[in-house]
Amino acid sequence: MEMKKIKFVINGQPCELKVYPWATLLEMIREDLQLIGTKEGCGQGECGSCTVIMDGKTINSCLVPAVEADGKEITTIEGLARGDKLHPVQEAFVENAGMQCGFCTPGMIMSAKALLDRNPAPSDEEIRAGIAGNFCRCTGYTKIIESIRAAAALMEGRK
Repeated sequence: MEMKKIKFVINGQPCELKVYPWATLLEMIREDLQLIGTKEGCGQGECGSCTVIMDGKTINSCLVPAVEADGKEITTIEGLARGDKLHPVQEAFVENAGMQCGFCTPGMIMSAKALLDRNPAPSDEEIRAGIAGNFCRCTGYTKIIESIRAAAALMEGRK
């Protein structure tokens, strides 16, 4: 089957690639672009480890065909930091022990960023709803929720 040329923006950089019609966005991100922060957990859209932001919305990149990226803007975990300066959500996860093994962390951070972009001061209930598609096997979510609350404070300049 013939490859299709797609053009998109990833982490602020224009990109043009040829992809197979059956390739997933996750495969394109990890294999073609070598952005390995986005993880494959379940491959079925159930765990959220592969969460990225496409055109302002979180998606499970393991379920989206790479050809769907054509004309879109995608942000991965690598696109949040600016040089050595972590994004406030990343910083809050580090400072508040919002991760254990770290496998779910990139997807969790991407979901948290999208939540805080929509709602800069979410309640704990809204935080739980915002990360509902992300599964963590290690933390019990308390530290994750605290990290997102701290990120909200950092982003609003309250900390």
